Amino acid sequence: MRSISEDEIRASFVNCTKGEAKRLAVPRDLDARPWDDLDFLGWQDPSSPGRAYLVAEHEDGLAGVALRRATSHAGQVRRSMCSLCLTTHTGDGVSLMVARLPGGGGNSVGTYICTDLACSLYLRGKKDVGPGGRMHESLTLEEKIHRTSANVTGFLRKVTQ
Repeated sequence: MRSISEDEIRASFVNCTKGEAKRLAVPRDLDARPWDDLDFLGWQDPSSPGRAYLVAEHEDGLAGVALRRATSHAGQVRRSMCSLCLTTHTGDGVSLMVARLPGGGGNSVGTYICTDLACSLYLRGKKDVGPGGRMHESLTLEEKIHRTSANVTGFLRKVTQ
């Protein structure tokens, strides 16, 4: 992913008002992000752990989506798989992230995503998920990256159409 500015991030959101986009917490470390290793920019709101944001290249530009994290079940020890990067985590490492659809009808769409939104780093082995977190696959890294990007695009299509 190319490096993007705070203004570009705020202008990209498709499922919140301009006022909401202006008020949301954008990461302060944009210059330090490993842009060459990111397939999308994802982060949690530090002031509200139930909120997260995802920004990715989509069709003719950037598309940003405000997400709500569904409440987790305490004591959960089973493994769950991220729908974007196919990394498995125990406990609350994967969360159901729900995006309201544009238009204000109250409808939403959701998918299971790594709670920390670090899919790109797990995929490239830059962040360790622990034993059994990444299944051995015969795909090349480029093919895995393409699959993850296609999964992100598919999710964004559900939100924007």
